[in-house]
Amino acid sequence: MPPFAVTPGGFLLDGRPFRVLSGALHYFRVLPPQWPQRLRALRAMGLNTVETYVPWNLHEPRPGEYDFSGPADLDGFLRAVRDEGLYAIVRPSPYVCAEWDNGGLPWWLAADRDVRALRCRDPAYLAHVDRWYDRLVPVLAAHQVTRGGHVLMAQVENEYGSYGSDTGYLEHLAAGLRARGVDVPLFTSDGPDGPRLTGGTLPGVLATVNFGSRPREAFAALRRLRPHDPPLCMEFWCGWFDHWGEEHVVRDAGDAAAALAAVLESGASVNIYLAHGGTNFSTWAGANTADPATGAGYQPTVTSYDYDAPVDERGAVTEKFRAFRDVLAAYADGPLPEPEPPAALLPPSRVALSGAVALLDVLDALAAPPVTAPEPPFFEELGVAHGLVLYESRVPGPRGPYPLSVHGLADRAHVLVDGRPAGVLERDAAESLDGLAVPAGGSRLALLVESMGRVNYGVGIGDRKGVRRVLHDRQLLHGWTARAVELGHGTPERVPWGARAGGSEAVGPVFLRGSLEVAAPADAYLALPGLRKGYLWVNGFCLGRYWPERGPQRTLYLPWPLLRAGRNEIAVLELDGADDPAVEVGHTPDPGRP
Repeated sequence: MPPFAVTPGGFLLDGRPFRVLSGALHYFRVLPPQWPQRLRALRAMGLNTVETYVPWNLHEPRPGEYDFSGPADLDGFLRAVRDEGLYAIVRPSPYVCAEWDNGGLPWWLAADRDVRALRCRDPAYLAHVDRWYDRLVPVLAAHQVTRGGHVLMAQVENEYGSYGSDTGYLEHLAAGLRARGVDVPLFTSDGPDGPRLTGGTLPGVLATVNFGSRPREAFAALRRLRPHDPPLCMEFWCGWFDHWGEEHVVRDAGDAAAALAAVLESGASVNIYLAHGGTNFSTWAGANTADPATGAGYQPTVTSYDYDAPVDERGAVTEKFRAFRDVLAAYADGPLPEPEPPAALLPPSRVALSGAVALLDVLDALAAPPVTAPEPPFFEELGVAHGLVLYESRVPGPRGPYPLSVHGLADRAHVLVDGRPAGVLERDAAESLDGLAVPAGGSRLALLVESMGRVNYGVGIGDRKGVRRVLHDRQLLHGWTARAVELGHGTPERVPWGARAGGSEAVGPVFLRGSLEVAAPADAYLALPGLRKGYLWVNGFCLGRYWPERGPQRTLYLPWPLLRAGRNEIAVLELDGADDPAVEVGHTPDPGRP
């Protein structure tokens, strides 16, 4: 018998009954020095296993270029799991959802003209998947329980029944994992209704279900389809995520604990999604759509991935942690350890931001070489993952005031006419300007387009960024120049800070910076008075997007490993104009009003 076995009566580990008591913790949303404390918090809650996704796009940022360092160190994370005495469930499927940019699928798939479809047996798509698995699977396989490690199971695909019907694709993925050395049990995970379960499962592969309530009904649906599979809730949703412009979501601790108790009382195993959420650093936050079946109604996800989880964004335990621990203690082999506290907090302070450098004045230092095209090229065609693209063309004149409309805007554009700001357009909101008159010599039109998260769920995956076409009245505008500025870690290091202090006269987005002095590294929450929308870096590391005017999130979490004793540089790219800009260092998160 293998070390970990799936039987109709339940799971067996080394021949003995084993109940999987797991919690999700994504290594890529937590800095590596913080992994041990977070993992010990899971043990203290009463869990014996940790589950994580593997986001393909993080590890292969460009075709054939791989990154398994820092927060992408999957091998290091699995070693940390072993060191803390936990088992692991790994979900290496090409698509992960996870409120992560494009659901984990690389942005550059949209630039490959041979790729005609995602998450199916499209040959060009599968060629990329197979190359990725050649690099990934040996890292995972080395940690399996069959090789003396701690990985119990691996996922074939994620909620495929909510997306497609190509079971041959699922078979290809499962065979690919097996051929490359995965010999622990494989599983699928889907919603607990008929179409999702029947569409997302495979014969001979463990089927699991995802839900946040009504466990008896969910497991009954699973039994009808798979009567010999032991019941496992692969995602017990104990909280939820937030979108910009919507209210902060919370779930009552008592209600969540009661649902967890019902799962366990039914004899099932569970994976708490999430035990600890972490942060969508840099530009990795994804997006949803109000209608996943049509892709309409764009909803970008905020930077925090706290998820109202039992272990909060900075690793502190919550009321929900205590409620879950009370439930899980009845299933523990002995007394549970007490959770250790997270890192200390910095003393409150205020960092003034100054030295404004206008983005448009330093494009030569930051932007890729200009690209000309009859129509605006998408970000993906320009080789840009996320950031800003300045699209420029001319509007012939003279002509009267006609509407200027932007089709396929993804996701937000500052409009300038002859160098002067003319308005801000947004996807699924204001996508046109009324009454643009043009003088006899014509006008120079510029659209500075910002990308937000790519859609991570439903038919909207494969989201392209930029602009599809621009019209003045009913006339298409042709003859475009595009200059791309990719944003991410390290961007402030490329800014020529002494180039020009634009100050209040700067047109468009501006870079600003200030210094934070600390005696020793510690955690903090950063509030952003005077700032409206943009990106924030600490010592070159991008904490993520801020948008306090839209909310609900109004602070950014600053993890202690990013700091050093003495001087630390804070830099921002403010897109909408700052008024007495500053960063306030505090102790309390402001996720917004529920």
